[in-house]
Amino acid sequence: MTSGGGANPGFARGRRLRSTPAMRRWTAQTRLAPADFVLPVFVKEGLTDPQPISSMPGVVQHSLDSLRKAAHEAAEAGISGLMLFGIPAEKDAVGSQADAADGIVNVALQQLRADLGDELVLMADLCLCEYTDHGHCGVITPAGVVDNDPTLDRYAAVAIAQARAGAHVIAPSGMMDGQVAAIRAGLDSSAYTETPVLAYAAKYASGFYGPFREAAEGAPQFGDRSTYQMDPPNADEALREVAQDLAEGADAVMVKPALPYLDIVSKVADAVDVPVSAYQVSGEYAMIEAAAAHGWIDRRRAVLETLTAIRRAGAGSVLTYWAVEAARWLR
Repeated sequence: MTSGGGANPGFARGRRLRSTPAMRRWTAQTRLAPADFVLPVFVKEGLTDPQPISSMPGVVQHSLDSLRKAAHEAAEAGISGLMLFGIPAEKDAVGSQADAADGIVNVALQQLRADLGDELVLMADLCLCEYTDHGHCGVITPAGVVDNDPTLDRYAAVAIAQARAGAHVIAPSGMMDGQVAAIRAGLDSSAYTETPVLAYAAKYASGFYGPFREAAEGAPQFGDRSTYQMDPPNADEALREVAQDLAEGADAVMVKPALPYLDIVSKVADAVDVPVSAYQVSGEYAMIEAAAAHGWIDRRRAVLETLTAIRRAGAGSVLTYWAVEAARWLR
């Protein structure tokens, strides 16, 4: 069969709708905008200048002052919000600095809320791993096992402290059973009934968190989190975890990591009628940065392609360390 000019050449010509950049923009099914992005940030107690994170080029541990500057830049770029992680000067067995009034994240929240008001959504990651000397996400037994129910009491106390400090959203990431119910009850009993909960509902025990350990200065003994974070082979379990968190009062849910779990993002987005986020984690960031540094990939193209893929899978918002840079490209 020839490709001549007959009325019916026998095949569709999909190239017609890809012929120019304007044509491709016109037919695009998925679009990126600055408001799709949330920037995860690290703030460390005692710093006077931002400290680079070697495994995450371009990302830093912030001082309070540099965080305030970065927050203003984020607002100017048009992104939706920040997700705050803190590194205290001292850690202990129960992560007491997580809910201390003068704890680093709570001080940062107070300052950012005073600076920005409601211009950005200030999200507080709620976990104990950055604050404990053993590196686990909760209170541990003498045998070194995370003790679920006493951990829930700690989570409720931390949620109240973060809301009091100015967090717009509480984002529990510890993957304890019943954590959303405990946090919701704690917030409601302290008159924070209007503070939403963004649950890290499907958080996998992933090998892609490595650089985060440096960023958050996780304890060397860290330990195996496979008993409370999700097992990578499982998909249906993610839907059960999401359903449980929603039944307990979650207002929005998250899948973490993003790229290795796009099928989970899609399943969750299809199953729920609340906002769905996905977290493009430290290892995803580091791989692209490393490949780009070697000249093996086009950095900007790869970044935007991955963000598009996460949105295409169904995520309404993406937590990404490229949030501000990508927003500037798009604007």
